[in-house]
Amino acid sequence: TEWVGVHTDITEQRAAEDALRAHARTLEREVRHRERAEEQLRSLNETLECRVAAAVEERRQALAALAQAQKMETVGQLTGGVAHDFNNLLQVVSGNLQLLARDLAGNERAERRIASAMEGVQRGSKLAAQLLAFGRRQALEPKVVNVTRFVRGMDEMLRRAIGEGIEIETIASGGLWNTFIDPTQIENALLNLAINARDAMDGQGRLTIELGNATLDEDYALVNSEAVPGQYVMLAVTDTGCGMPPDILEKVFEPFFSTKAEGKGSGLGLSMVYGFVKQSGGHVKIYSEVGHGTTIRLYLPRAMEREDVEVATISPDVTGGSETILVVEDDEGVRATVVEMLTDLGYRVLKAVDAQSGLNVVESGIPIDLLFTDVVMPGPLKSTELARKAKERLPGIAVLFTSGYTENSIVHGGRLDAGVDLLSKPYTREALARKVRHVLANERQRANAIQKAAPAAKAPDMSDASTASCTVLLVEDDALIRFSAAEMLREAGFSVVEAAHGEDALRLLERATIQILMTDMNLPGMSGREVAQKVREKVPGVRVVFATGEGHVADAGDATVLRKPYDMRDLIKALEPLRR
Repeated sequence: TEWVGVHTDITEQRAAEDALRAHARTLEREVRHRERAEEQLRSLNETLECRVAAAVEERRQALAALAQAQKMETVGQLTGGVAHDFNNLLQVVSGNLQLLARDLAGNERAERRIASAMEGVQRGSKLAAQLLAFGRRQALEPKVVNVTRFVRGMDEMLRRAIGEGIEIETIASGGLWNTFIDPTQIENALLNLAINARDAMDGQGRLTIELGNATLDEDYALVNSEAVPGQYVMLAVTDTGCGMPPDILEKVFEPFFSTKAEGKGSGLGLSMVYGFVKQSGGHVKIYSEVGHGTTIRLYLPRAMEREDVEVATISPDVTGGSETILVVEDDEGVRATVVEMLTDLGYRVLKAVDAQSGLNVVESGIPIDLLFTDVVMPGPLKSTELARKAKERLPGIAVLFTSGYTENSIVHGGRLDAGVDLLSKPYTREALARKVRHVLANERQRANAIQKAAPAAKAPDMSDASTASCTVLLVEDDALIRFSAAEMLREAGFSVVEAAHGEDALRLLERATIQILMTDMNLPGMSGREVAQKVREKVPGVRVVFATGEGHVADAGDATVLRKPYDMRDLIKALEPLRR
C-alpha cells in the first residue's frame, strides 16, 4: 500500500505558539503587577488624604484652642481691670457708709438703711471677686486640704442651696490624696457647680459628687492642650439635667455667658470655677449631652504635705494708734475715704496722688511710720519701686499694699510674694485697723531685731534641746524677728529650737522635746492658732504663747499673749511663769 501526502515541519509554528503563550503569561503578570501597583497607589493616596485631613483637623483644633486661650486671656485682663475700678468704687461707698454709721449711731432707721447698703457693697465685692477669679488675678491663700472631709463638711450647705427635690450622693475613693488649694475658693466653686446643676435639673433630679485620685499622662495632655501631666485629686459634679449641645459647651466658661433667663444668673459662676482651678495649677474638663445631663471634672494638684487644720477665730476689737501714715492712692474718692478712716482711728495721715508724689513726701524728710500704697497706679514709677526707695530712705518704715487687682506685681503663682503685706479692696474699717496694727508691730519687732543682732549667731543645738530643763519651740516667719527672739530666750536661760512656719515646727517635734510653744499669730500657710492646735495634739500639756501685733486677741484660751514689739523684759515676764 502506498501513502500519498505532504509532510510539513511545524516546529517553528509550535515555537511561535509557545512564545505567544509565554508572552501572554508575561502580559498577564505585568497586568496583575500594574493592578497591584494601582491598588497600592490608591491605598497610599487614601492614607495620605487621611493623614492630610487629620493634620488639617489637628491644626484647626490647635488654632481654635490657641484662639480660645488668647480670648480667655484677653477677657481675663479686661475683667481684671474692670474689677480694679469696681473695687475702688466699692471702697469709696463702703468707707463712707462706715463713717456715716458712726455719725448716725442710735438712729435705728438710718442704721437699717446703712446695713442694707453695706449688703449691696458685699454683693458687689463678691461679683468683683468672681471677675478676678476668672482673670486669675486674685491673691489666693492655699492650704493643704483633704477634699473628702472638706466636701462632707459642706453637705448641709449644699442641701440648703439646691433644695429638697434633688438627691445628693457623694462617692469618695479610699486613700484620697491631699490637694493644695484655697479652701474659700474651692467652697465657692463647688457651690456654684451645685447651683448650676440645680437649675439644669429644674429642681428635681440627682446630683452626684465624685472624689478620686487621678494621673493625667502625656497622651491625655496631647489631646487636652491646657492639661499638664501629673498627679491630681479629681472632683466631679454630675447632674441628671437637660445637658448642653456642642455649640453651648464651647462658651460655658466665658464670663457673662449664661443660658438662664435674664436676671436669673450673672454668667460668672463657671468662669470663676475655671479661673480659680487654672490659677491653682489644675485642669477643668466638661462633658455634656442633650437629654443626658452634664459632668464637670476639676483636677486639683496633689499635695504631699499633711492636711492643714482650720481653726475658727473671733475678730479682735478695733484699735488705732498715733503713728504717721503716708497714703498713696490715685483715686480721689478712695484716698479721701481712707484718710478719714485712718484719721478717725487716731493716726496722723499724709497723702499723695501717685507713686512719684509719694516718693517726694518720703524724700522731704518727714518721719513716716507706714507707707500705705495702692498697687496699680498711673505713672512711670511703680508702687513696688516706691516701696523699695522708701525702705532705702527710711529703713524702719513699714509697707502695706492695697488693691482690687494686683496685676502680678506682688502676686506670683497666685500667692503673695514673701514679706509682702496686702489689704484687698474693698476693706472695712475694722480690717484696715487690724492690718495696720499688725504691719506696724511686725516692723518694730524687726527693727528691734536688727539693733540686737550680733555679728555671729550660735546655731541651736538639737541634742541640748532634748535634755534642757525648759525648751521653747519658736515659730516666726520673719528671720530677723526670729533671730532676735531666740537670742533673748537663750539669754534668759531657755533652750530654743526655731521654725519659720508651721510645717517646720511639726517636723521639729519629731526630734525635740518641748515645754513651751511661742508662735506668731499671722504665719504664712498654717496660722499660729492652727500650729498651736496641732502641737497640743502631739504634746499634751504644752504651754502656748501667742506673739502678735494686733491690739486684742480674742478667744486666746489659756495661752499667754505677748504683744509686739516686745523687749527682753516683756519676754521674760510672759515666759518665766511657764517654766516647769
